[in-house]
Amino acid sequence: MNQKKAAPGVQKRPRFETPPPPPPGLAARQAAAAAFADVVANGRSLDERFAADSHFSLDVRDRALARSIVVASLRRLGTIRAALARFLERGLPKKAGSLEYILTTSAAQILFLDVPDHAAVDLAVHAARADQRSAPFASLVNAVLRNIAREKDSILAGEDPSLADPFLDMPLWLAARWRKSYGEDVAARMALMMRHEPTLDLSVRSDAEQWAEKIGGIVLPTGSVRLVNRAGIDELPGYADGQWWVQDAAAALPARLLNVKPGERVADLCAAPGGKSAQLAAAGAEVIALDKSAERLRRLAVNFERLKLPVDIAVGDALTYEAQPFDAVLLDAPCSATGTIRRHPDVAWVKRASDIAALALVQAKMLERACGMLKPGGRLVYCTCSLEAEEGPAQIAALLRRNPDMVRAPISADEVGGLDECLTSEGDVRTMPIHLPDHDPRLAGLDGFFIARLERKK
Repeated sequence: MNQKKAAPGVQKRPRFETPPPPPPGLAARQAAAAAFADVVANGRSLDERFAADSHFSLDVRDRALARSIVVASLRRLGTIRAALARFLERGLPKKAGSLEYILTTSAAQILFLDVPDHAAVDLAVHAARADQRSAPFASLVNAVLRNIAREKDSILAGEDPSLADPFLDMPLWLAARWRKSYGEDVAARMALMMRHEPTLDLSVRSDAEQWAEKIGGIVLPTGSVRLVNRAGIDELPGYADGQWWVQDAAAALPARLLNVKPGERVADLCAAPGGKSAQLAAAGAEVIALDKSAERLRRLAVNFERLKLPVDIAVGDALTYEAQPFDAVLLDAPCSATGTIRRHPDVAWVKRASDIAALALVQAKMLERACGMLKPGGRLVYCTCSLEAEEGPAQIAALLRRNPDMVRAPISADEVGGLDECLTSEGDVRTMPIHLPDHDPRLAGLDGFFIARLERKK
């Protein structure tokens, strides 16, 4: 059968084929690389990045995967960069678009997540090709990541001297501060603890032993329940009934140390996300939960509905908030949060040394205001989730010099579950990531907190 030939000078109309759909999992990897870039390049917090729904058109599963990839990338960033450097003889190409972020997040999957090596490599190549500027380096991505996968065991064992530094996964400025404040050995042990997944602790309303048995946990000396096996939080017994809430064991100490009595008027300054307010309300106090962020207080209100606890929620700045004097005040002040890097690894790469001095000025002002809110004989607990001296003991020392009507109310070992290693010589509390050791790192450690208890003279 003869086919008609096109007339001379007439071109055939090209046939447009529908491009193949992207491979499963690619969108999650692209979102992870973009979010990681936003944190390390733009200083945006991880929670803020993932709270912006408009940035992610992902289902729940892919969204969780993307976040896990970013968290692993940030937690072991120094190790990942050193490993990549071994196989990038000429360094990263310039003007290569998202190449660095694709390589980093893909290496994190190979080294630290339960992702098949071939899938991580293949999807990284697809991600590189999808970016016009990184596309020319797709073969480089393939080669480097295959080498990472091949040398995974030696990389994780730290056989290369460049990978053996305990401070490798910390910014230099923070490692230097911890060495100076705590000594080489303690600082190194803390830095190594920050590499592990954080513990998951709960504060229970009553009968910690019973709830530990029901939900598969252990009761810590401080009274918190630490989960042994991870599961969906909202699927565990007691969640829907408001019998407990998620709260790190160290973060649960400040409210306990305030020793509130039923009927006392208590102000929880900077109250969100609300764990400390819940403790105070469960103890029978009349709680005012104050915070500048209306959005964070909305989430607090939702939690209190589940917990079925009374609370008076107020949007406002603690520095200008006016109210009748309180029996007790809890001030969990804004801080550098260096004690929570294990839980929030972006903190290490978002914060700067200059932030500490700026935050210390705010803390001093808030402390003064908190003292002014107290009745004569009233109690104040000040805390920060920071390991930096300027945000802890230095603040209390300066406050006591300025305010002769304030005195320290020393904390005893029995108030913190007998953990006398957490007490300072002044009677304050300093929890550290190396406290509560366990052979399983997932069951060991505490967030780094400083806690001081003061009283206003009668």
